Amino acid sequence: MNDDYLWNLSGPPDPDIERLERALAPLRYGPRALAPPRPRPAVASPWRVAAAAGVILAAMALWRFAVPAPAATPWQVSGIEGQARLGARAAAIDMAVPGGQTIQTGAASTLFLRAEDTGQIDLGPDSVMHAASGRKIALERGELHAFIWARPGQFVVDTPSARAIDLGCEYTLSVDAAGNGRLRVSMGWVAFQFDGREAFIPAGAQCATRQRGGPGVPFFEDAPQPLRRAVGEFDAGDARALTAILRNARVRDALTLWHLLPRVAGAERGAVYDRFAELVKLPPEVTRAAALRADAHTLDLCWDALGLENTEWWRGWERKW
Repeated sequence: MNDDYLWNLSGPPDPDIERLERALAPLRYGPRALAPPRPRPAVASPWRVAAAAGVILAAMALWRFAVPAPAATPWQVSGIEGQARLGARAAAIDMAVPGGQTIQTGAASTLFLRAEDTGQIDLGPDSVMHAASGRKIALERGELHAFIWARPGQFVVDTPSARAIDLGCEYTLSVDAAGNGRLRVSMGWVAFQFDGREAFIPAGAQCATRQRGGPGVPFFEDAPQPLRRAVGEFDAGDARALTAILRNARVRDALTLWHLLPRVAGAERGAVYDRFAELVKLPPEVTRAAALRADAHTLDLCWDALGLENTEWWRGWERKW
């Protein structure tokens, strides 16, 4: 073996060494290119930071001005007694009321609103009202008096426990701190609705409404005092008050009995129908069996027999809100 070849590749190679080199050639070390070093993140200069912040602020300002303003409502402040606020501002004469605005009156104040094509609203002391949109408002607390000349079905007032739909009328609506309310109609008609329950209140009548219960049973304000007291007890959940209602009902109070028909069942519905039939002359097509089923067409015929407005009139103004 040539030792010089092993140490410095000088001299002739040994045949055995050559064979070994050829066998180990695939495993020979080969130098690889090193990966280039990662660039260090650039440190933004103060003026670059300021420029970027300016761009962000400008974009925010453009977005703010691009957001549409609240839709206008037809209502304007026509008078003030005491103090009232529209949102964060003090109310002033001729101030327009935008949609979504909260209106609040002081403890001894009244705010007067008017819309030329709708009517006028007197918002009583310590009241909170929201101008939702268009002719729709919401009374959260307090009292309002509405005199409406818009087409029936256009003016709507929501309360925590019922929705009042104007059918061409003048009325007073109050809501207490618990969300319970009362509606008194002085002219025309008002439909009171909540969760599928309806009450139709003509001039001279009133109706209470309760949280989670909706409209109660309407009655005329000149009804006998025992009947009025019994209606309040029935609305509060005392079914025993039904006997006093039937016993004290006059012909005019068939309005109250009509509203009771779909709200009681079994023998109680039979008793209500029998008393109703004593007070009102019913058409031949009305049968007791159909009334006990609370058949919708039969109930409409019973309503028409009251001699007030027929069902075609007030159902014609119903709409989805």
